[in-house]
Amino acid sequence: MVSNASALGRNGIHDWLLLRAAAILMTLYIIYLLGFVVMTGTLTYDAWHGFFASAFTKVFTMLTLFSILIHGWIGMWQVLTDYVKPVATRLLLQFVIVVALLSYAIYGIVVVWGV
Repeated sequence: MVSNASALGRNGIHDWLLLRAAAILMTLYIIYLLGFVVMTGTLTYDAWHGFFASAFTKVFTMLTLFSILIHGWIGMWQVLTDYVKPVATRLLLQFVIVVALLSYAIYGIVVVWGV
């Protein structure tokens, strides 16, 4: 079995499981948001503020954000390893993607928690 240090999981099965878990979490978050929108009569600033001020919503939002980032990293890693053969180019692109994903994570923390 081949193991790659730039993969998120230890092997393809772990990456596959991470993708599925991330997809399930993102689906649950969408259902949670849709449930709020459907159950709320009129969407006002106060309703949205109250909804996103909840600790549960903040934690769920952060878990979903990290799931999106994991999902994006694994997907981009697979595409790059399949289609970009020059190692230097692939590593540069992976570095750019990691920097972008880390900046998204930091920005998400700032937005959700108001840090």
